[in-house]
Amino acid sequence: MLIHLAAGGSFRRSRTGLTLLIVAVIAIGLASRRGYVPFPAVLGNYPGDALWAWVVLLCVAWLRPAITCGKLMAWTLVIAFAIEFLQLYQAPWMQALRANKLAYLVLGNGFDPLDLLAYVVGIGVGAMVDQLWQRRQRRLA
Repeated sequence: MLIHLAAGGSFRRSRTGLTLLIVAVIAIGLASRRGYVPFPAVLGNYPGDALWAWVVLLCVAWLRPAITCGKLMAWTLVIAFAIEFLQLYQAPWMQALRANKLAYLVLGNGFDPLDLLAYVVGIGVGAMVDQLWQRRQRRLA
């Protein structure tokens, strides 16, 4: 269960459920980069970028399980956009950091304005899943 009803009728996301979803979305994203998930070739790497943004959303939700969906989306957009704009910074120490595979997966390399659109899509999909899950939990409560 990703969300449970807290006192006063508010929702608090389950960290266990979020962790499982984070692992699943990361696995799909990594598989998409290796061609194992059949996204149309015309989309290039953008489905992976959208999935990355969804993982950022899930991580923010994990840190703040009771955050409202609007604030969750806003914080995630700020973080994702900041990381994308950080790619404009090409100092040698930053490039050395990006040479590490994990850092590269988190920080990326090379600014692409279309990535910003992919992030909006990924965050939107994540927020829709979050909202659908909240509605489902309300019906069950």
